[in-house]
This record gives sequence, C-alpha cells and structure tokens, in this order.
Amino acid sequence: MKFFWKYLFPPIYGLFFYTILRLVSDLTIEEKFWERRWQQNAIEIGATILLSYLMVSMPGRFVRKFQKKNRPATMRTFLREFGEILLVSMVIATIVCVIVHVLAHDYPIGIDDLTIVNVLFSLFMLLHYAILRGNSFIQAFVEQKLLVEKIRNDQLHTELKFLKAQYHPHFLFNALNTIYFQMDEDVAAAKKSVEKFSELLRYQLYDQNQTVPISQEIHYLKNFIQLAETRSSEKLHLTTDFDDHLNGQQVYPLLLLPLVENAFKYVGGDYHLDIAVNVDDSRIEMRVDNGIPTNIPQPAEARKGIGLENLRRRLELLYPGKHTFTAEKKQDSFTAQLTLQYR
Repeated sequence: MKFFWKYLFPPIYGLFFYTILRLVSDLTIEEKFWERRWQQNAIEIGATILLSYLMVSMPGRFVRKFQKKNRPATMRTFLREFGEILLVSMVIATIVCVIVHVLAHDYPIGIDDLTIVNVLFSLFMLLHYAILRGNSFIQAFVEQKLLVEKIRNDQLHTELKFLKAQYHPHFLFNALNTIYFQMDEDVAAAKKSVEKFSELLRYQLYDQNQTVPISQEIHYLKNFIQLAETRSSEKLHLTTDFDDHLNGQQVYPLLLLPLVENAFKYVGGDYHLDIAVNVDDSRIEMRVDNGIPTNIPQPAEARKGIGLENLRRRLELLYPGKHTFTAEKKQDSFTAQLTLQYR
C-alpha cells in the first residue's frame, strides 16, 4: 500500500489532472487533443506525470512546515497559508507551462493557456492542501482527546489507590482491635481470628481496578462477619441471606464490606443486624439493616465516616451511572442499600 501511494498514485493523479486540463483547454478553442501530433501529447503527458510527484508531495511538505511554526488556528493564519501555497503554485505552473509549450509547440504561449493552467494547478494544490491540513487537525484533535482521557484515567487510578490506602488502615484498626480483646479471653479463638485476618489481608492485595467473581467477595464477607461476631455483644441477633445464584458474576472487590463493617460498628438498640445479598439478571442488590439506640443521636461518623464516604467515591469511579446507594436512619434502625449493575 505504501508503494502504491508513493510511486503509482502520483502518475494516476497527474493523468487525471491532464485530462481535466485538456478538456477545459480544448473547449475554449474547439480542438480535440487526440487529433494533434502525438509528440505534443507525449511531451505534455510526460511533463504532467513528472509534475504529479511534486503535486502530491508539496502539499504535505507545506502542512509539516506550518505545523512546526505552531501558529494559532485563526482565519488570518489560514489565509496566509493559502496565499503562500497559491503564490508557489502559480510560479511552478507558469515555469512548467512555458517550458512544455516551448518543447511541444512552435508558436508563442497564449494568455488563455497560461491562465487555465495556473487556475487548475492552483485549485488542485489548494484542495489537496486543505484535505491534508484538515486531516492533520482531526488527528491532533483525536490525539488531544486521547491524551486528556489518559490523564483522566491516570487521575482516577491514582484516586482509587488513595482510597484503597485510606481504607486499609480503617479496616486494620478494627480487625486488630478485635483480636486484641480476644487474646485476653481466649487465645485459641484469637489464633483462629488471626487466620481469618490473614485471609482478609490476602484478599485485599487484589487490584481494585480489576473485577473478581462475586463468590470471592461473598467468601471474604463471611470471613469478616465471623471475625466481627467474636467481639460483638451477646445481645446481637445476626441474620444473613446470600443468594445461591451469587457465583460467577464479575464485580469490583471490597465494595460490600463497608456496609457490613459500619453496621457492626454502630449496632445497638435491640441489637438486630440483617444482611442480605441477592442477584437478578443484571443487578446485585445488598441490604444491611441494623438496630441503633432509640432517641440517641447517631454519631456523625456513622453517617459520614471514612468507610461510607470512601465507598460512595469508589462507586462513582468504578460504576458511574450503574449503581444506587442509599443510607437511611430511622428512629431505631439504620438501613443501607446498594445496587450494582454488573452487566
């Protein structure tokens, strides 16, 4: 393909230009160029083919030249560029036309022939240049869009890393606090909690920009629930309901845990805690409902703490327009609901 555009296309382009030139010229003098001496046509066609390589390459050189100057894209700039190309085209057309006429004809060149050649050659050059220049603007626009998108993606990736780094200390503090209290009461249970804790840490090594099967997320959630139960009040009434169809659906990790962690942290009142995760054809729905002390203001951290605010921002980055998240406080309970469109 490169060979065609470099070596074969220019002669075809030149023959097309010569055909247009002869049709326009012959119409003015009512002459048929195929009835002329073949030597005349041969000289003109040969000269046009040689000129065609310049016709094809010169607009591209002008584009590169003007791009290097990095001028502002204004009407004055475009008029200046077109004027420069027009001047060069007319000089080249005049010189070539005179040389060809001297070689092919035995009479002086007429002003009509010179005008026709200049007009057609300049039009071809300006049109070719306009196409290449427009294409260069489109390419620059696309490259700029890609660059902006890349910068935006890098910023989002950096923010996700920051959110993950912010969340980990929050999780570590709660888990280590649980194990700390266990060690004073039951060393064997503390060892089991350490094992659960190690599984949780191992899972958190996953890149949060990559999806995982929902079954892994549920397994992680169950390990956390078992760990959190060990330091919960004996009054706690815990119920869990995980849909059996939660298996291979792909989701981003560590999005379900903050709701459960927040519920364990602030459960009170009648100490009920209900966790349910279900799935339908395209959505995963999670609902966490926990009791809170009646007539006691809920701590601000429970409403706008690191966990839930962190979750809100990660959902905006990972599921833009494909999630709903609500947190509602009633008189004696706090309910959080999360819906993810995993398809």
